[in-house]
Amino acid sequence: MKLFGRTLAILAISAAALFTPSGLALAHHGAAAFDTDKMVTVKGAVTELVYMNPHVQVYWETKNEQGVSEKWQGELTAPNKLTRAGWNKNTLKPGDQITVSGNPNKNNPHTLWIRKLVGPEGNSLPLFED
Repeated sequence: MKLFGRTLAILAISAAALFTPSGLALAHHGAAAFDTDKMVTVKGAVTELVYMNPHVQVYWETKNEQGVSEKWQGELTAPNKLTRAGWNKNTLKPGDQITVSGNPNKNNPHTLWIRKLVGPEGNSLPLFED
């Protein structure tokens, strides 16, 4: 009986260890922070490309209808996926003119989950979304 209890405990711990990381990974990749019913398109000049895990970040600046400067941020997928699509840390450089379309963050409307990005040459850059 003692062996059965010990075996059961080992199985329970193993199952918890096996399934917990996958649950966390799935939770991480949700779009809950973004309003997927809305699409916003913004043009501007790149200020920074942060090419690191867990998601590549693009920062740019634009002027609103009143001519006031606004800072924007966009989230892309993981750098390894973008690398397979042909990206690298120099794909976008400060000053590059871009057009970004995406879903706005529910708490910060100047942050987008990027769905389409048109680069400085007018070409749509591949995004490799989940």
